[in-house]
Amino acid sequence: MKKTLFSFLVLMLALTAVAGQADEKRYALYGVAFYNQENLFDTIHDAGKNDYEFLPQGSFKWGGMKYNAKLKNMSTVLSQLCADKLPQGAAVIGLSEVENRRVLEDLLKQPALAGRGYEIVHYEGPDRRGVDCAFFYNPRFFTLENSMLVPYYYLDKKQPDVDLGFYVDAEGRVRAHEELRGDTTYITRGFLVMSGKLGGEDVHFIVNHWPSRAAGSEARERAGVQVKALKDALLRQTPGSKVIIMGDMNDDPNNKSMTEALGCKHKKEGVRENDLYNPWWDMLYKTGQGTLLYDGKWNLFDQIVFTGNLLGNDRSSLKFYRNEIFLRDWLFQQEGRYKGNPLRTHAGGVWLNGYSDHLPTIIYLVKEIK
Repeated sequence: MKKTLFSFLVLMLALTAVAGQADEKRYALYGVAFYNQENLFDTIHDAGKNDYEFLPQGSFKWGGMKYNAKLKNMSTVLSQLCADKLPQGAAVIGLSEVENRRVLEDLLKQPALAGRGYEIVHYEGPDRRGVDCAFFYNPRFFTLENSMLVPYYYLDKKQPDVDLGFYVDAEGRVRAHEELRGDTTYITRGFLVMSGKLGGEDVHFIVNHWPSRAAGSEARERAGVQVKALKDALLRQTPGSKVIIMGDMNDDPNNKSMTEALGCKHKKEGVRENDLYNPWWDMLYKTGQGTLLYDGKWNLFDQIVFTGNLLGNDRSSLKFYRNEIFLRDWLFQQEGRYKGNPLRTHAGGVWLNGYSDHLPTIIYLVKEIK
């Protein structure tokens, strides 16, 4: 009798433990990253592009040894993005300042990335230096359904119908203009769009590299207007979808291009479903962290912003979890005039065998596993 009672108690304890485990919620975590590659050029001239500095006979003496060192260094960083939390690294990575598809393929062949299974989205853009945006994605986590490169256009009062760089077809699908139109005097990088499913949900990614500070604030404000219109069109095309906008904006979170033109909000209160939320404001203005250092002052140009439907505590659908700048001691100069700056490839005409003048940024998304 005692033996039977003991067995019954053991069985009840086991069933209670199983029931407790069944009640525990499980979550999937997804990493979304962006990294400016700072002049990832190969050693071959691309016709029609001003890439002469990055040739063996160019001012940087850009030969095979330097190119291979750059590939190794950049792949090391990319392989470690999100890897402290996710063994397979980031689900998707936006890139800027890459010359062509060849350098992207060479990058993914590096030992640090070769086993990750990343696939490439890249379109040859019109930038006169030849630098483009690109996108790596792991098909285990993100299913690509469509992609396009929407051109950047300065405002042209004579052709207002093409100012946004895209149109909506008869089926309600957003389409990019395939040829350059409007004012192309200062044509530059466009907006790389990927649409698909992340965690089983409709998500649109837009990778950016906005005009430089030398172009003036109006040029970046124009980019903000275009990207906001593009975001709105994608949300109309796919109701209930999420939009994540990432890139080197060449502006800080409080600049007009981000707050007014793109329409980002930095306080969660009052952010509506299709509004844009910018999580980097407090990081720069309260914590003092940035992604590039200029004249001793930190800027945070490398931002990842997203629609308000990624906010909230209901994790039955994808939700924003946290954001961070990827900081490692070896990404910074440890001595000399530029001590404390990101360790870049060249500085003052000297090859430093470094990484980039920008630091990578990351956001994490979380979703309950049913």
